[in-house]
Amino acid sequence: MLKRGLVRLLAFALIYIGYLCLGAVIFTAIEGPVEQSRVADIRKLRSEFLERHQCIDDDDLEVLIGHIIQASKMGVAATRNASGELNWSFGQSLFFSGTVVTTIGYGHVTPLSREGKAFCIIFAVFGIPFTLVLLSAFVERLLVPTLWFLQFLNSKLGHLYQAFNIRLMHLFFVLGFLIVFFLLIPAAIFARLEPDWDYLDSFYYCFISLTTIGLGDYIPGDSPDQPYRPLYKIVATCYLLCGVTFMMLTLAVFYDIPQLNIGVLFSHADDPQQSTEKMRLAGSGYGLQYGIDSANPGNTHHTQVVRVRSRQRDSSPSPEDNVTDINHVRLP
Repeated sequence: MLKRGLVRLLAFALIYIGYLCLGAVIFTAIEGPVEQSRVADIRKLRSEFLERHQCIDDDDLEVLIGHIIQASKMGVAATRNASGELNWSFGQSLFFSGTVVTTIGYGHVTPLSREGKAFCIIFAVFGIPFTLVLLSAFVERLLVPTLWFLQFLNSKLGHLYQAFNIRLMHLFFVLGFLIVFFLLIPAAIFARLEPDWDYLDSFYYCFISLTTIGLGDYIPGDSPDQPYRPLYKIVATCYLLCGVTFMMLTLAVFYDIPQLNIGVLFSHADDPQQSTEKMRLAGSGYGLQYGIDSANPGNTHHTQVVRVRSRQRDSSPSPEDNVTDINHVRLP
């Protein structure tokens, strides 16, 4: 007989596959007609061009277009009015390095030489773990004022709301800060600076970048007449690093709410051997979450216990039941 956790995991996997298929159907319905229209327009333009310039051979034009497309994929513009600035200036290279180590990877500019490709591999092998360690350290520091804010909410609202509701409110405040200061406001700035972007394009770029999806269809500072392009690229790199850090902070706050951790539904809770092994690892110090010392509750070093008194229910619980431990907040 299959264990309940395994059954739930298989059911969730089926739902996930269905979600992917649903996305594929919707994208096909939305983008398919647009693509067909673009293809028809390009074929019409090509036919009209050959009619006007009958001295040009169709095969020669095909070869030229192929070279232009290949160059465009590598970030090399073939248009006459393209900026004379190279893609591998310091500002551009710094922007590229940032997209590599943060795993955003736009793909608009790629190494052209074999040496550059080899160095990119070595740079990413060491740079990605280094970036994760650095961002995690920043997140751990940012959790201190974040958890102080949680304590403030507990002190002001603990007598009115349950602990879970207060933590949800705290999560919404952090999420709102992320949306306003790292999505809405930067999107307005990008829409002002980029000549071909409207607000939706800018918001789309910010979201795709901070979630490290990095499709690469919108890149800041790539317009031909972009002033101060290297400086613009450096500032955009700083924005990406700060935004990804705060995105990690928001996820840390989310994961620290046990009621929202649906991963326990797929655990081996019904397997005594697995539970014993997890307890052994927890006793060894593994499995700690941000800001919560769940594996070693007896540790009181620099630890402040936040307690919230819940509202009285009709069932009149005992005084011990009215006091709920929210978390063990580790302060530096």
